[in-house]
Amino acid sequence: MEFAELIKTPRVDNVVLHRPFYPAVEGTLCLTGHHLILSSRRQDDAEELWLLHSNIDSTEKRFVGSLGTIIIKCKDLRIIQLDIPGMEECLNIASSIEALSTLDSVTLMYPFFYRPMFEVVEDGWRSFLPEQEFELLSSVTDEWRLSCINKEFSVCPSYPPVVIVPKSIDDEALRKVAMFRHGSRFPVLSYYHKKNGMVMMRSSQPLTGTNGRRCKEDEKLINATLRAGKRGYIIDTRSLNVAQQARAKGGGFEQEAHYPQWRRIHKSIERFNILQESLIKLVEACNDQSHNMDRWLSKLEASNWLTHIKEILTAACLAAQCIDREGASVLVHGTEGTDSTLQVTSLAQIILDPRCRTIRGFESLVVREWLQAGHPFQQRCAQSAYSNSKQKWEAPVFLLFLDCVWQILRQFPCSFEFSEHFLIMLFEHTYASQFGTFLGNNENERSKLKLQQKTMSLWSWVNRPQELSKYKNPLFEANSLVIWPSVAPQSLQLWEGVFLRWNRSSKFLDEAYEEMVTLIEYNKQLKAKVNALRRKLAELETDDRMQENL
Repeated sequence: MEFAELIKTPRVDNVVLHRPFYPAVEGTLCLTGHHLILSSRRQDDAEELWLLHSNIDSTEKRFVGSLGTIIIKCKDLRIIQLDIPGMEECLNIASSIEALSTLDSVTLMYPFFYRPMFEVVEDGWRSFLPEQEFELLSSVTDEWRLSCINKEFSVCPSYPPVVIVPKSIDDEALRKVAMFRHGSRFPVLSYYHKKNGMVMMRSSQPLTGTNGRRCKEDEKLINATLRAGKRGYIIDTRSLNVAQQARAKGGGFEQEAHYPQWRRIHKSIERFNILQESLIKLVEACNDQSHNMDRWLSKLEASNWLTHIKEILTAACLAAQCIDREGASVLVHGTEGTDSTLQVTSLAQIILDPRCRTIRGFESLVVREWLQAGHPFQQRCAQSAYSNSKQKWEAPVFLLFLDCVWQILRQFPCSFEFSEHFLIMLFEHTYASQFGTFLGNNENERSKLKLQQKTMSLWSWVNRPQELSKYKNPLFEANSLVIWPSVAPQSLQLWEGVFLRWNRSSKFLDEAYEEMVTLIEYNKQLKAKVNALRRKLAELETDDRMQENL
């Protein structure tokens, strides 16, 4: 298919652009295969707008006489308006945008056509390999091994080719365990706590069914993570009621009789359409400028967004507590193990592991616990808060995770190497990007699409020093301790940087931030001067003593 077939009118003059925080501007609107571009008629020919079609969530058309208006609602929650002279041009532009923003084939998306304008210093596709992670693990324990059982994605289609499992469990046993777990997602290592040698594993639900089916190999596998005389905890991210209903459909949970050393705790976290509806309600509340205080607060509460944040953080704190304070190993799963499970395992690591609070450590966490672990980004991020089409698999699971990270960052502003801008950048790229990192639903699909050969990795761009400096937290001071966030309702706030960023100018906040950076830099310079003067003074005192001795 040629993009030209979808573009009925490639160019229109005298289009007026309205967008948040900028004056209206008149210019020429151009449509390409992947971008909507508006260039003003100013002398310097400054480009005013360069919008990826994949960032468009929905469009609305309005007409007043022959003047047409297209309102474009974006996946990054921006709303822009184009006033187009001529009804025919307006209709043509609107139908072209709709066709180009809803392409079915992944290989027609912009990452397959994007060519970087920067020098590629680091191949982001090779930055965070499981082998490198295993090397770090091997330096502290020899109880685990790399298994290539899933080399051709033949055992579990949503797992990576290489996984870390207990050394005492062979591949034959893993095959049997895979048949006993939903989607063949057998328990694999998620995190090793160096402080006490406890671990966190993740999987999908066991297929116990109504007959109470069991699997000796599964029991042996998860018992292999226990120390002698120690108990473990299974954190099930479903309510007991939902888990019991799953048994009737062939799923279920671990029976106490077969897992006597494990205590099961149910921590209910919502999924799928409930989360998507919550996002839609929240964004609607944030965009309604006509609220009085009561209406705003009731709409914010009705969205249940902060309740979901609280549920996820509570489960993550529980997992971290079991590992660090109880000295127990943990297995986390829900139904499939690709959504709420990953929210819990990744947030628990941010609480426990200082490395995950650095930029590269956090990138590694996203790769390991989301991309390689099989979170279906393509399905979950197909639509954002404005889409009119019927939801299928969409849900802001990863955005909720980023929001939880922001809540912890706000409570511990000096413990993270990255700022909230880093988290916002990741949110934007999961929904629309020139990079191939978040395409596909798992490593199997990415392999078939040949993303490593045909697209650029987000990490290749982000990890260049000049880019990285934009996302660094000026307050960062490395903190090697476990950090325990408060999950009390009073401690949780609306993430304005995402949800109010297009409704309220951040000009004064930005100015305050710049001033803070200047003060911190000046403070560093003064400290360096003080240290230099101290050294000089010590040298002079030494010289004086030597003179006296003579």
